[in-house]
Amino acid sequence: MRDAVQRLTSFPAYLYDLAALDEHAAAVRRAMDGIELYYAVKANPDAELLRVLARHVDGFEVSSGGEFAHVTGLFLEARVAFGGPGKTDEELALAARAHRVHVESPGELRRLVRLGLPAEVLLRLNLEVRVEGAALRMDGPFGMDAEAVAECLPLFGERVRLRGVHAHLASGLAAPQLLQLAAEVLRHHAGEVNVGGGMAVSYADPQARFDWESYGKGLAELRRPGQVVRIEPGRALTAYCGYYATRVIDVKRVHGRSYAIVQGGTHHLRTPVTKGHDQPFTVLPARVGREEPVTVVGQLCTPKDVFARDVPASLRPGDIVVFEMAGAYAWNISHHDFLMHPKPAVHYLPG
Repeated sequence: MRDAVQRLTSFPAYLYDLAALDEHAAAVRRAMDGIELYYAVKANPDAELLRVLARHVDGFEVSSGGEFAHVTGLFLEARVAFGGPGKTDEELALAARAHRVHVESPGELRRLVRLGLPAEVLLRLNLEVRVEGAALRMDGPFGMDAEAVAECLPLFGERVRLRGVHAHLASGLAAPQLLQLAAEVLRHHAGEVNVGGGMAVSYADPQARFDWESYGKGLAELRRPGQVVRIEPGRALTAYCGYYATRVIDVKRVHGRSYAIVQGGTHHLRTPVTKGHDQPFTVLPARVGREEPVTVVGQLCTPKDVFARDVPASLRPGDIVVFEMAGAYAWNISHHDFLMHPKPAVHYLPG
């Protein structure tokens, strides 16, 4: 990666390590022996990344008509699960071409039935269970409680058929915590059970990875005869393969604090603002010397344009800063056109 960055002639730029992604996805696939693996496209819909992932996943989870068109345009025969709240009638009509549609409410199911098209449905659950240590809880408007599920059951027929349930309840959890949630769902539901994603990704410790092996073994042990168990990770598959490289424009002190201003900003890489963390980074050229706390910011006219706060580093104008773990919820969720700065180039390391 270092050599590839140093060969760049313009900044900012995204780099995706396709070989690393291929290796990681293959390892996850091996760990999920007997468990269906879908990729949540919302994490990063980059076409080259999807082509690598297609070698290893059973299908793709999409959450809009745009994502549906993107995936099916790349892979004509792909199995696609269509989820997400607030589907329009036009999007519900795509259920006839989807492998599964995740229905969020009785009203959504009634609209789907009225369309008269065939559809294979998973009902999305909103369970009242304790989730300790989650970075994000998928409660509130997502899915249905038991009363709403009961309202849905009489609506199924020959064309719109119930296949099982979807229960993505929380994100940012380690394998033992996710297995506890999966056990709660799997013991009460037969047929197909999609337990979602939510695998923990640590930006503070990039070397700490989710324990895919124990999770796969745990799900296999929980699965009952006749059950199909499916997961749909996103961030935990692609975060590690992406890098955002930029240059330091200026370094200055204000009221005793040091700031490094880099080209680009969080309109290109919104992850640290969204997650409220310091984005890990490497400085090129590497140098041995005195480090001091420095806050790394972008070019935007807002004090929220911050990549990392008071991180020990030695930075000078002209240095290259390579932000790691920029392969998920990064470029695709950022507000690209704010201030109309140039968009970053995208480069791929072959895999």
